[in-house]
Amino acid sequence: MRLTGRIDSAPAQLWHEEVLAPQFDYEAEHLLGYYVAIEKVLLLEYLRMGLADRATACRLADRLDSVTRGRLRADPAENLSDIAFALERAALDGRDTVFPAWHVDRSRNDFQACAQLMAARERLLSVARHLTAFGRAAWRRAAQCAEMPMPGYTHLQPAQVVTPGFYLAAVIEETLAVLRRLGVTYAEIDLSPLGSGAMAGQELAWDRDRMARLLGFSRVQPHALVGVASRTWALNLASDLSGYGVVLSRFTTDLMAWGSAAYEFIELPDELAGISSAMPQKRNYPILERIRGRSAHLAGHAVAIAIGHRATPYANTVEVSKEVGADIAPLTDAAVSTLRLLTLVIEELSFREDRMRAVCETSFLGAFTLANLLTMKAGVPWRKAQVIAGRYVAEAAKQGRTSADPDEGALGAILSDSGYAVEDAAGLLAESFDVDRCLRAKRSSGSAHPVAVRELLAVQGEALDQAEAEWRDRSAAVLASLAGEGRFAEAAGGCDFDGVS
Repeated sequence: MRLTGRIDSAPAQLWHEEVLAPQFDYEAEHLLGYYVAIEKVLLLEYLRMGLADRATACRLADRLDSVTRGRLRADPAENLSDIAFALERAALDGRDTVFPAWHVDRSRNDFQACAQLMAARERLLSVARHLTAFGRAAWRRAAQCAEMPMPGYTHLQPAQVVTPGFYLAAVIEETLAVLRRLGVTYAEIDLSPLGSGAMAGQELAWDRDRMARLLGFSRVQPHALVGVASRTWALNLASDLSGYGVVLSRFTTDLMAWGSAAYEFIELPDELAGISSAMPQKRNYPILERIRGRSAHLAGHAVAIAIGHRATPYANTVEVSKEVGADIAPLTDAAVSTLRLLTLVIEELSFREDRMRAVCETSFLGAFTLANLLTMKAGVPWRKAQVIAGRYVAEAAKQGRTSADPDEGALGAILSDSGYAVEDAAGLLAESFDVDRCLRAKRSSGSAHPVAVRELLAVQGEALDQAEAEWRDRSAAVLASLAGEGRFAEAAGGCDFDGVS
């Protein structure tokens, strides 16, 4: 049976080898199950509209269920190396037709767009599960070290006393933010394009709401052209994940620095460490390099998706639907892999409290507090207080002292030289440079004060609970669709239409 009356020749061999066959294999690997599900929903509609009888529809449903990846192959002569035609031929099983109206008023455009959305929906649900798992792992570790002093850095220089818990709470906040953004993107993906046809809608009385419900969509895409032309959801998904990937790369860069011999703030177990083949003294953490490198793939796929869309007509084109669509699977795979590896690192790393405290004690991180106290207790104008505090740090460093070894005489002399005096210079220095006091000097919400961190973690814990529940509900809504609960048999009037999921 000819597939077209418009073209007399099969696709050229090179065209088949370079483009059509690889595309066929990709769709057979990633979309075949969704294509079968959509075909079975269309059968139910043909049955409802009286264009097929129940027995015929049931036989065709059985044939569709029997079509496996192994049964399909790209054949230029037999199916034009197109998976939709291959699926049709396999279901016909050598017959010219199963019923005359099968595939009447149909287009591959909304058929393919629907399968792509179903695949993207499942992939996004998987990404969200791994995001919440990572956020939860970071939350548990943050709660364990909310009172453990560590130096915080600005411009790569020790700046103020913070804690690992405070730092990890920032990572959790970024994770919650991307989960919210992905929720908006999911809502775009959760619109069924089925019934959009080629671009202008369809001519039969298709029940688009029913088809959407059977395939687990929450509602119908209201505009036919948007249904087949728009891949804004792909752009947004790529943007969400690539932006978050940048955050993870920065976080991983800090872990790489902290795990180096120059810092020695963290340690990973031997199972996550590596060696040098030439330098036996080295103990490396290549897993961190892999994580940072893998996060770059998110940006790469996002750029490819954006460029693939740019300057294309607003209609269904294979440039957008096929070439751009091919980046969705590796994009989400890279996101899941990055998150799984980083979750493992967070769960297994340990912080060296002694080393972090030592850096805090030798880096004069309380100079900001000293300047504040000079203003509040000695009436020194703020800018002059900054100068005095800076002069004290320079003098103490010159003498080989650290913040743990204060010199009240030096501070008193500097104050006197500037026209000021304090009654208890020793007490002022102790209050300024004691590491634990420095940590607790912050009083504003969202600060590094352990109480503030724990308050934020409590809020974040509730937000993670809510996010997990929301994404669990989204997954359940897909699984609990009419098809997912096995009620297709009832909808079809008794035959087995299960397996649409």
